[in-house]
Amino acid sequence: MANIKDVAKKAGVSISTVSRVLNNRGYIGKETRRKVEKAMAEINYSPNQIARALQKSQSYILGMIVPDSNHPFFSELIKHVEVFANEQNYKVVICNSLDQPDKEANYINMLRENRVDGIIMCSHTLDVEEYKSVLFPIVTFDRILSNQVPYVASDNYRGGEIATEHLIQAGCKRLLHISGPLKLDLLANRRADAFRLTCMRHHLHHDIIEGTNDNLTFEYFRHFIANEVADRLQSYDGVFCSNDMVAYALYLYAAANGINVPERLKIVGYDYHSFTRMLKTPRLTTISQSAKRLGKVLSSTIIHVIEKKDEDTINNTIVDVELVKGETT
Repeated sequence: MANIKDVAKKAGVSISTVSRVLNNRGYIGKETRRKVEKAMAEINYSPNQIARALQKSQSYILGMIVPDSNHPFFSELIKHVEVFANEQNYKVVICNSLDQPDKEANYINMLRENRVDGIIMCSHTLDVEEYKSVLFPIVTFDRILSNQVPYVASDNYRGGEIATEHLIQAGCKRLLHISGPLKLDLLANRRADAFRLTCMRHHLHHDIIEGTNDNLTFEYFRHFIANEVADRLQSYDGVFCSNDMVAYALYLYAAANGINVPERLKIVGYDYHSFTRMLKTPRLTTISQSAKRLGKVLSSTIIHVIEKKDEDTINNTIVDVELVKGETT
């Protein structure tokens, strides 16, 4: 099996130069890097990741806790996190909390015991103090924990504002927002804040029906629409939904019950994930938050915190959103 000495000999450089190339440390000229990489390919040399991990006291493994990897948005987010983490030689362990606090706490302990280098936290069922007690790097998606923990989110307030303004410009006078669980202090709830303030600014009748995170399956959303929303639909002519699966469930209910969309009822969703893009009828009007961009920033942020742990700078990132016009408004 080829080793680092063989690479150095083949490339005509020192062992320390090969080491700097492997660890991306110090200045390496382009031509020198090219020679080392060519030599590695020619003799089929693969760096010993375990040895590198022991040398640097790192596992090169990230934990990622999500509510449900079966949800289209989170499955897409996971894919992009893994792609960008892999480019930096990190592997990702995926954990599904299913929005159960005990399960989330157990996963945090498991990841700590297995010495992951950091956690990307997309599930948020625990109190803030419980996250603060985790003694290794964390980056959160859609939640602010403290000034010491970086977060990444789409521009939820702007997304809510764009969606509501679009419904108003389409002629809606009586607006409803189907939100997520507002009792949780999540940045996603800024969508509801924007909806409320935009309606107030235009002096329009509006209301919010609060959803839950008990279940993120499409069948659950259909059940929720039929049992929690349907009896109140006659009071509204425009609905802004907290995600696209809710929006599509609402469309199906309307179509099955003779409520014409968009003439009688206009619908805007939020996400524009793979589920939405596959829909041919109808094409949902929605707010796009880029899972690719969010995944890249989550990966780069947690790796930056891991590898630059002595720096005090905390980089929070808000990713832009945009309206995707479809057939439901």
